Amino acid sequence: MKKNVPHRLYLTEEQMPKQWYNLRADMKEQPAPIINPATGKPAAVEDLYPVFCEELAKQEMDGTTRYFDIPEEVLDIYKIYRPSPLCRAYNLEKALDTPAKIYYKFEGNNTSGSHKLNSAVAQAYYAKQQGLKGVTTETGAGQWGTALAEACSYFGLDLEVYMVKVSYNQKPFRKNIMETFGANVFASPSDRTEAGRKILAEDPENSGSLGCAISEAVERAVTSDGYRYVLGSVLNQVLLHQSIIGLEAKQAMEMLDEYPDIVVGCAGGGSNLGGLIAPFMQDKLTGKSDPRIVAIEPASCPSFTRGVYKYDFCDTGKITPMAKMYTLGCTFKPSANHAGGLRYHGMSPILSKLYADGYMEASAVEQTKVFEAAVQFAKLETILPAPESAHAIKGAIDEALKCKESGEAKTILFGLTGTGYFDMTAYAAYNEGRMSDHIPTDEELKPSMDAIPSIPGIQD
Repeated sequence: MKKNVPHRLYLTEEQMPKQWYNLRADMKEQPAPIINPATGKPAAVEDLYPVFCEELAKQEMDGTTRYFDIPEEVLDIYKIYRPSPLCRAYNLEKALDTPAKIYYKFEGNNTSGSHKLNSAVAQAYYAKQQGLKGVTTETGAGQWGTALAEACSYFGLDLEVYMVKVSYNQKPFRKNIMETFGANVFASPSDRTEAGRKILAEDPENSGSLGCAISEAVERAVTSDGYRYVLGSVLNQVLLHQSIIGLEAKQAMEMLDEYPDIVVGCAGGGSNLGGLIAPFMQDKLTGKSDPRIVAIEPASCPSFTRGVYKYDFCDTGKITPMAKMYTLGCTFKPSANHAGGLRYHGMSPILSKLYADGYMEASAVEQTKVFEAAVQFAKLETILPAPESAHAIKGAIDEALKCKESGEAKTILFGLTGTGYFDMTAYAAYNEGRMSDHIPTDEELKPSMDAIPSIPGIQD
C-alpha cells in the first residue's frame, strides 16, 4: 500500500526538540584539541574566555555531554520560525524520472533566509546572560550576519559585522537588512583593524576572505571592553546548536516511517552539514544504521577534497587558536568570481575528523553546474535556493540519477539551507551566461598550503 506522504510535514511546537545533540559524545575518537598559538599547547577552556562568551567556550570544549537543554528563552524565539518543514520533492523526482524518493529539510522560513538563526539566537542569548554590551562577527554571503543582526536586536546587543568585501559589493541588500536590525557593517579587509590594514598594505585590491574577516572581528572583540566574538560555522558549539535541524528531520521521517539511505549537505565551514547529519551520524557511529553521508563543496574552495588534514589557524591574521581540520591554508582566498558563501579555507574539526576516519564522503562541484541545478529545482519546487544550498541540490540530483541507472528506490535527504533572494547578482550572471568556473591549480594552492604552520612536537 502506497504511503500518503505530504509535500510538507511540520512538527508541532510541542514536538520540537528541547535539547541540542552533541555529536562528539558518540565519536569513537575525539577531534584533536585546539592549540593555543601563544604556548603551542592544547588550549584550556579559560584560554577561550577573552574571545568567546564563557558558556559558549564551555560548550566548545565539551566532548562528553551528549545532550544540552535548550534555554527556554531560546526555545521561545525558535517557536517563531520553527519547527521547519520536511519536504518531499515530488516534482523533482518526476522530472528526473528516478525511483528515488527525495526529501529536503527547508531552513529558509525566517527573515535571514537560512539555518544560521538557530545558532545566532543561542549565541546572542549567552552573550546577554553574561552581561555583555555587544558582539563582533564576520560574514561571507551575508546569511550569518543577517541572522545575528536579528538575534542581537532581539536581545538588545550591539553588533559589528565584517563582511567579505566581494560579497559586500555584490549583495548591498544584505548590508541594508543587517543595518535595519541595528548592526554596523564593514567591508573586510577594512582600515579599522591592524589585521585589515596589514592585508590592505600588502594588497590594496584584496577582495577579502572569511579568514580575513574573522581576524578583524576577533581583533575588535578582544580590544573592546564588554564585547566578545561569535562565529556562524566551523566551531563545535555551532554544530551543537544546528543539531536541531537533523533532530527535527529524523523525527519527521520517523513519522512517515522513512529513513534516509543517503544524506547530502553543502559544506563550507560545516554548520548546516553538521546539524543535518548529527542524529544520522549518531546511528552510524553506534551501529544502529549505516546511511551514506555526502558533503558537497565548491570546486573553487575544495577544503575536503584537496585540502590537507593539519593544524592551521582559523583566520588569515593568525590570531585565533589553531584547529586540526581539512584546510587549504589560512591565507587561501577564493577567486573573486566565486558566488555565494562556502568560501572558508578550512572545515569543522568535528566533520574533518569524521571524514578522516571514513564516516563521510565528499565531492567538489563547479558553480555553473550548481546554478544549473538551482534553476532546475526552482522551476520544479517553486523555491529559489541560496547558492550554498544549491550545492546540496546538485549532490541530491546526482544521487537520484544514479538510482535511475541502477533502478534502486533509495531515500535521499538533503539540506535546503536557505533562500537565494539576496543572491540575484549571481543568478543574473548565470542567466546571462557571464558566470564562469575557477578551479584552483596545484600551483595556485601551493603558497597557502606551504604557509600552514609547524608546531614543535605536534606538527612538523
